[in-house]
Order: sequence, then structure tokens, then C-alpha cells
Amino acid sequence: MGTGIRMSAPPAGEPRFVAMFYRPASGWKVAAESSARSPVDHAVAAMIQTLHSRGEKARVEVWGPSEDGSTWRHLQSISEPPGKAASQASPVAEESPRSAREERLRDRRHQVLMAALAAVGHTKLEAADHSAVARLVDDVDEDTIRRVAQWLTASNR
Repeated sequence: MGTGIRMSAPPAGEPRFVAMFYRPASGWKVAAESSARSPVDHAVAAMIQTLHSRGEKARVEVWGPSEDGSTWRHLQSISEPPGKAASQASPVAEESPRSAREERLRDRRHQVLMAALAAVGHTKLEAADHSAVARLVDDVDEDTIRRVAQWLTASNR
């Protein structure tokens, strides 16, 4: 996955968890930062999903404190090869109309599950994956979806 574009130095300031996104027009920008890693990972996953929905590629570096917390440490690089971004539409099934509240809750469950999948590196979904996600979102309550998302995120540590 070598693209040749890497940060030349760690982010400025005291070591903390930081996600840096690269945009060709503006260079490296801080996209998320926190004293804990989990919020940064969730933000990265959500941002990657947003870029993919726009048909764009993500280039991300995650930095954090060293073991003793005094210096920076490079934790992760996400760089996608050139080509078209994987953004396939979910298959649409015939359904009864949902209320606005039901649709918001469904969208929230979908977002939680997609962010967790992206956090573990599963960002290029195929049609079967989209079907499985839709089935889970439609058939499983939010607490259970959040528990599955926690398992996925914990498996990535």
C-alpha cells in the first residue's frame, strides 16, 4: 500500500491520540484527537465511510503517545491503492413504509455497525456484506448491535 505520501513528523503538541487525514489540495490535517484511542478509532471509521460514500479514497495516519507517554509513536497507516472507491449501494428490498422515528433508529443502528466494521478494516463491502448488514440492522435491536460493534472494535486492539 505504498503511496509515497507519509507524514514527515508527528503532530504538534503534547502526545495524545491523533488521526491525521491527507487531502491532496490541503495536505495533512488533524481530523480527530483525544486522550483515549477508542474515540479516535470511531472517528476514523466514520470519516472513511463518509469519504467512500463520496467516492473518495482515505489516507490516514494515527499517532499516539509512547508507552511512557512522553514521546510520539506512529500507530497505524491506512492508505488505499489508486482506483475507484468501493461504494456499492445496498440492495433495496420491498418493505412496508417506516415512520420517521423508525427510520432514524434504523439509520443509527446501520451507522454503528458500519463504523465498527470500518474500525476493524472491513471497508470494501460486497453485495453479500451489504445484505448481511441490512438484515442485522432490520432484525436486531440497538443494544445488541452496539454490543457486536464493541466486540468488533475490541478484536482490533
